[in-house]
Amino acid sequence: MSENFKRLPVQLSEKLAAELKAGTSLFQKPVKDNGMPAFVTPINPTTGKGYSAMNQIILAMKGHDDPRWMSADAASFNGYLVKKGSTGTLIEFPKTNDIQAIRTPEGEKIKGADGKTQTKTVEFEKPQQGKAFLFNGSQINDLPPLEEFLKKQEQGQTLTPIQKAEKIIEDSKAVIIHGGKEAYYDKQRDAIFLPEKEEFESEVKYYQAAIHQLAHWTGHESRQNRPMEGKFGSLEYSREEMRAAVASMLIGGEIKLGHQFGPHAAYSNNFQKILRDEPFEITKVARDAQKIASQLLGIAQKREQKVGAEKNLTFQKGDQIAYMDTSYKVLDVYKNKSIKVEDLDGARKTIKATDGLYNSLLEARNHPKVGEEQGQGKTRDADLYGAEQMYNMER
Repeated sequence: MSENFKRLPVQLSEKLAAELKAGTSLFQKPVKDNGMPAFVTPINPTTGKGYSAMNQIILAMKGHDDPRWMSADAASFNGYLVKKGSTGTLIEFPKTNDIQAIRTPEGEKIKGADGKTQTKTVEFEKPQQGKAFLFNGSQINDLPPLEEFLKKQEQGQTLTPIQKAEKIIEDSKAVIIHGGKEAYYDKQRDAIFLPEKEEFESEVKYYQAAIHQLAHWTGHESRQNRPMEGKFGSLEYSREEMRAAVASMLIGGEIKLGHQFGPHAAYSNNFQKILRDEPFEITKVARDAQKIASQLLGIAQKREQKVGAEKNLTFQKGDQIAYMDTSYKVLDVYKNKSIKVEDLDGARKTIKATDGLYNSLLEARNHPKVGEEQGQGKTRDADLYGAEQMYNMER
């Protein structure tokens, strides 16, 4: 690794701070000049899987209108080729296995009758940090037209974005009090205060504001118990605002509602300071934002889902669960349903069935779409915004 190499969170923090200063960040410009949303939820079209919150931010900041992303290997495997001269975008994800060539005792690769190298899947004892270069759908030849892909995504959708937002709010059971001129969450009263709907420029902006305040609502000690004691305008207050801003952006992208930074632009200077002075804070922000989004989206989804098979309601020893930019391995399952897990850093803990993390991990296990795709392809270390992978093959 080059001495000048910067860790991915540092690269992201520097670029985001620069865009905040210029007023061009995803937060400050939720709609691009071409009228398209600045944030569209990234997805791998071949697997249907999404990406972690931090990787979603990284990919969205590239400015593409197409939400489809995949590695060159994944594209090739599915019959597509990356366009000549395209530049890949580096992401990181928990990796629990690897595909390796089968070799002779002398180290020679073994080939099959078709002349291709035989491979095997090797499971890691502990999840490792994987890296991959992804390419946007606009950088890949022969993908189905974007309009066709988006139309398929909409099939079976019976609710509009506003109806989805209403359902999230209703299913949360949060106390919402209308009146006044400001939108805010009062932790002491555990209540959200919003102006009347007609006070907003549009119905969409009302629901965008409501989702943002609902993100704060999840921080109450009876829910996710985040630090929320900072005074208005302080750095601590801004840390919570960053989490709510990212979470509302993730949710807005998922339900096609969009997001609105609005008056929170006043926090821009503090956001910049945090990102410059504590570049790894973005990792914590992304993890908390994903947890917020998972809870609020999960509340609505659970009311629509039928009870699954019994095996989906419990953990199994050996389960590998990608969650919040890390991965947990289930080491043991106890009779009282508590589980013992180990994360990427080797830290072990026992999680009770009554703990919030327990249900979050169970949701991630049963619905891995919210997790991180593995097997993205071979990678090398490079700057995300500098020496990125260049693809020089074309059909």
